[in-house]
Amino acid sequence: MAKIEIYSSPFCGYCHAAKRLLSAKGAAFTEIDVIAQPERRAEMVQRSNGGRTVPQIFIDGVPIGGSDELHALDRRGGLDPLLKQAG
Repeated sequence: MAKIEIYSSPFCGYCHAAKRLLSAKGAAFTEIDVIAQPERRAEMVQRSNGGRTVPQIFIDGVPIGGSDELHALDRRGGLDPLLKQAG
């Protein structure tokens, strides 16, 4: 399985939607709560090439974007192949 990381906030509906989609696909992910760990926000911004909003999702280190981008990737049929590749 791919290595999935999601920077999130417990108060973010888009974060919950992205995590629901990943969970529905049986994908394990590491969640980084930027409220509980505010020092990780700068890391998120750097890794996502300037993305300041949560969620910021990475699959095998590649920035996917947020929830909208994750769902669009799934609708195009591109998410499942990424989730199945070796992490």
